[in-house]
Amino acid sequence: MATEQATSANTAGEIATANSDSKNKRRTTCMGCKCTNLVLFHDLGQQPNGNTFLYANEVEKELFFDLSMQVCTDCFLVQLSYYPSADFMFSNHPYVSGLNKPVVRHFEILAKHIVNKIGTENGDLVIDVGCNDGSFLKCFAKHGLRVLGVDPGMRTGELAKKNGVLVFKQFWSHETGKYLSGLNVRPRIITATAVFYHVPDLHDFVLGLKMVMDETTVFVAQCVNMRDVIEKNEFDHFYHEHSCIYSISPLIKMLAIHGLRIHDVEMSDIHGGSFIAYIVRDKSPLKTTKSVATALHDDHEAGLYKIDTYHQFVSHVELNKRNLVALLQKLRAEKKTVYALGAPVKGSTLLNYFGIGPDLVELAVEVNEFKVGRVIPGVHIPVVDERSVGEPDYYLVLAW
Repeated sequence: MATEQATSANTAGEIATANSDSKNKRRTTCMGCKCTNLVLFHDLGQQPNGNTFLYANEVEKELFFDLSMQVCTDCFLVQLSYYPSADFMFSNHPYVSGLNKPVVRHFEILAKHIVNKIGTENGDLVIDVGCNDGSFLKCFAKHGLRVLGVDPGMRTGELAKKNGVLVFKQFWSHETGKYLSGLNVRPRIITATAVFYHVPDLHDFVLGLKMVMDETTVFVAQCVNMRDVIEKNEFDHFYHEHSCIYSISPLIKMLAIHGLRIHDVEMSDIHGGSFIAYIVRDKSPLKTTKSVATALHDDHEAGLYKIDTYHQFVSHVELNKRNLVALLQKLRAEKKTVYALGAPVKGSTLLNYFGIGPDLVELAVEVNEFKVGRVIPGVHIPVVDERSVGEPDYYLVLAW
């Protein structure tokens, strides 16, 4: 533990130096279409990275960054205004896929669906970008496919190794794709579940894909759906790791720059509402299905290509904020105990933006060993093993 604390301190110091000149400088060009017509619509203030869990005696060195969301009025890609260092956020990432039972079950169903949909052959290669502990790749291996993970995480990399999954410990990029291409790596499928919007440079990511994709390769990207975010007030999907949140149109436009297109798209309830895009080279024999036009129509009907929609969304979030804080204050006045159920990164956004600390929520219960014994970023609510405490009067459900 002492070694881990020292590593955290060293990393924080390095990042503080690296960001000294650029901290809180807002993006001026769109991540997708590269235009300059960006409109800030939701300022969530200065917040720490929601997945950097420190010990209570380390919080004095906690780093805060601008957390605000912009939308491009040319392509309507919603994007983060400031993206901290990827090394800082992901090299010691605490999220473990295998601890999330709904996600594991989703992976089992999705892997089987992808295999049947694409029509793989025994021994075909699947690359999972951001493979975490290898939970998704294990599902593909059960179907007779070869698997390779690409992920920079040190903690999760060791877990993947224990799961029998080979991991190339790198961020996905043009250089990564070029390196694998040089090794004659030719995947039939590339997957990125809740990953394709965690990168600072979308174009560099796609260039890496093109290095290893041929006309038979399918890139399967599962992404949080901006339509669901708007319709369900899911503002807690806004955090520093999410460099952007896609709707279908801006994704199509960005891919087209690189000669790629969406062959098919499916909707899923995972992560509060996501879409699964099947992306191919323009010359792929796979035809574009009607589902793409349907998704575009539904996004248009939801008002995703009107700036007023985003301002209205923020007003709904503010009402949610007032109501929840008032409820927690009432429960505290009644001397009721309130615990947070889980300590996900989404919860950090909500707690910090709403100003909810230990005075209203005494502690958070967790099963993740990389969070237990530490404090929730920013608000410093203690995180404890859920087996070590009894039931409170109420739970504030953060893990959903």
